[in-house]
Amino acid sequence: MAPMSDFAFHELDGSHYIPQKVATSAWKSTDISGPAVVGAVARSLEVETGVEEMQPTRLTVDLFRPVQSEPFEVRTSVVRDGNRIRVSEAELVQGGETKTRATLVQLRRAENPAGQAWVPEKDRPIPPRFIGETMPELQFPMYFTESSGWSDDMSAHQNDQRKAYWFRPIPVVSGEDASPFQRAAIVSEGTSLITNWGSEGIGFINADLTLSIARLPRSEDLGMQADMHVEADGISVGNTALYDRDGVIGFGAVVAVSNAKRQIDWSSRTITAEGVETDGRNA
Repeated sequence: MAPMSDFAFHELDGSHYIPQKVATSAWKSTDISGPAVVGAVARSLEVETGVEEMQPTRLTVDLFRPVQSEPFEVRTSVVRDGNRIRVSEAELVQGGETKTRATLVQLRRAENPAGQAWVPEKDRPIPPRFIGETMPELQFPMYFTESSGWSDDMSAHQNDQRKAYWFRPIPVVSGEDASPFQRAAIVSEGTSLITNWGSEGIGFINADLTLSIARLPRSEDLGMQADMHVEADGISVGNTALYDRDGVIGFGAVVAVSNAKRQIDWSSRTITAEGVETDGRNA
């Protein structure tokens, strides 16, 4: 991969990922964020087990323990290497403890079968200013609701409306461009935010992420729009459509549990290039 910006979620030190400040979680300042975790496992699975002629089709990440802002390793293995399917697994290990597990399914590309099938709506929102140009590096994500349109002001979108966002992900590690698959994985981790974000902020924290894509994104910036949200008894499920400039490429899905005692009120938070701050402190 070609060198890019030094601004990334992690530095690499041998086999260890070293989280940077931008990786800090909005839930707790000593932990790292979901995108930083998912990006690391997606990168390791792709670099260590990826096959060029196969399509990374489904990434499932179980986020059952918080990952601290400390060095960690991602250990991978191939569990099935078939002609049309390749399945690999990853463990994120920190301090001798497994914090996250992930599975990647790769399928061999081929011609589509004959015939036409139903497809959902094709038009998904893109910020007008970026319709004809790629979002610049290090640009804040743009959010969309019907009442507020597009902006990077999260407080303007703290409501009960359907949400979308458009984003150009930063690299997983310093000195590397994020691959199309890594970009899709990082953006898809926003599924919990986009589906669980309501009028009082976000009070659900996701326990997993599933990314399913039929093709890789073709643009460096891409979007996501909420398609479903259901909640009951402190549990929520949600899914989103993931799309680039050429249309929908797949979807993200999460299950989440109530985290009401640490509910994030975006109207009282300041988003900076280096993380999330509350009253001048890192949240």
